[in-house]
Amino acid sequence: MKDRQEGALSGAQNRAAERIVREVKEDFSKRQAERRLIERGWELSMNFLAGNQYCGINPAGELEEEEPRYAWQYRRVFNHIAPVVDTRCAKLASMRPALTVRAASDQESDLRTAKISANVLKAVCEENGFDGVIDKATVWSETCGTAFYKVLWDGGAGRKIGERGGENVYEGGVRIAAVSPFEIYPENLGAEGIEEQESIVHARAMHVSEIERLYGVRLAGREIRGSSFAPVSASVHFAGGAGMRAENVIKDAELVIERYERPSKGLPEGRLTVVAGDALVYDGPLPYKNGAGGARAFPFVKQCAIELSGSFFGGSIVDRLIPVQRAYNAVKNRKHEFLNRLTMGVLAVEDGSVDTEELVEEGLAPGKVLVYRQGSAAPQMLGADALPSDFCEEEEKLLDEFTLVSGVSEISSSSANGTRITSATGLQLLIDLDDTRLAVTRGSIARAVKEAGRQALRLMREFAGAGRLMRMTGEGGKVEMFYFASSDISSDDVVFEAESANANTPAENRSLLYEIYNMGLLSGEDGKVSSDTKRRVLNALGFGGLQNARGLEQLHCDKAAEENLRLAKEDVAADGYDDHALHIAEHIRYLLSGEFKKCGAGAKERFERHISLHREALAAAETADKKDKEN
Repeated sequence: MKDRQEGALSGAQNRAAERIVREVKEDFSKRQAERRLIERGWELSMNFLAGNQYCGINPAGELEEEEPRYAWQYRRVFNHIAPVVDTRCAKLASMRPALTVRAASDQESDLRTAKISANVLKAVCEENGFDGVIDKATVWSETCGTAFYKVLWDGGAGRKIGERGGENVYEGGVRIAAVSPFEIYPENLGAEGIEEQESIVHARAMHVSEIERLYGVRLAGREIRGSSFAPVSASVHFAGGAGMRAENVIKDAELVIERYERPSKGLPEGRLTVVAGDALVYDGPLPYKNGAGGARAFPFVKQCAIELSGSFFGGSIVDRLIPVQRAYNAVKNRKHEFLNRLTMGVLAVEDGSVDTEELVEEGLAPGKVLVYRQGSAAPQMLGADALPSDFCEEEEKLLDEFTLVSGVSEISSSSANGTRITSATGLQLLIDLDDTRLAVTRGSIARAVKEAGRQALRLMREFAGAGRLMRMTGEGGKVEMFYFASSDISSDDVVFEAESANANTPAENRSLLYEIYNMGLLSGEDGKVSSDTKRRVLNALGFGGLQNARGLEQLHCDKAAEENLRLAKEDVAADGYDDHALHIAEHIRYLLSGEFKKCGAGAKERFERHISLHREALAAAETADKKDKEN
């Protein structure tokens, strides 16, 4: 009886799982059909970027190669889209400052929390190669208009901390990945933000070994075919033009469909359903508390090149440049055809007067003896006119349109100055205007990067545990190992370092710092720049390593910092070889800092006694120097 009940329960569970799998697949197919034309536009943009510029979308909505009207027509490609995208990506990368965390207040506890959170965020970004992830996402957004970041927790990352059931256990870590728009299927194509979507589907082809590692399910796998540009989940088909691009084949793979549903009244923790092939591998609440206030949210962040009103997916520069590129290719090819007619000529011959087949095959080589039938008209060249000026004028107009549409001027793309402006101020204004055209795209990248940083901190706060070892930059630029708990990460107010309304390039920041230094604004009352200020200036200029070669000052500062830690517990004697002035300054700085408040009873007296020893030694040294000068 018990076996029958268990069998009936198992059968009911299997039927429920099959129903969920069928529902998810039907939902995915519906979303595929709804955005099919949008995908074809992305594929067309990627073809033009790669140089396959004689293709288009036919009335059936499929991508096909365009056939030439005449067999002799030139079909060369003069790709101006690729350098435009390269220049935009390079300029956007040069304007990207570093992420940091801002303290909620000036209280010592908030400052300490912000310091720990900032170092944790820097460590996460370094482990994930976040700069490379941003570059990859930027290429996707510039080409297709939209890119996504997926922020998740990988339990198999980090250091090994033990074994369980014969398997290794790792401390885990945050993973940030750039996701192409081909893999993301929103429920509402008219909703602009991710937070406005009721559900989002992430579909991609995965190897069966990766599916087994993530979900513990072993699948047979199959061969999945797709396009070399679009992932196999997009199910791309071509009406013609086999030479356009190669087919992408993944063996031993299955299509993994992840459907995320936002929290609602009926689903307070949301819902995540994962289907791999025909198997239901997960069905439960959203796995992460990555939203504001500890709420569960989608693990995706959207980045757009051009925001479009009433559209989830943004617009791309490539899409705007396609008509200009088509016209430019046509003008250049017709121009070359005309030049060929000028150089090679068009020969008119009377029917039957010459061997036309030989003439067509060999042409008119220099010194060729042309024999024609006696009594017939001699072959003659048709009039060769000069190249019309309309070709050059139209070519120049199209080049100007490239600049107008792309927002990248000749100064940025080719370092050429097409204007008559020669003054440094005027040229700088042109460069600033060029940067202003990228402000919208730069703002979208900044918002996406900051949101990804917030989600990374929230995941660390949720899964880091009670004790986790990590490297951080301590006082004096020293690398320190420290333990922190997830409770120490309570601030996720992520900002950019030196955040301002107009982000400057590294060259502009260095130039501004030079001006501040030359104006004497960094000098003290004695007119000299302190060693600490010099160290900070070198770090800001990117030459922080030089501080290790400036002599003994940094060594004395490091020794004083170590003495500060010892003085919190015991008395420390002043050595005769110390630079007493530097030691006094470091000890007083520590006394005035918030860290000193954590020291126990008697620490203040120990510091005062130690500082008195330095002052006595300093006074004795000054007295000895004075006597030497008098003698």
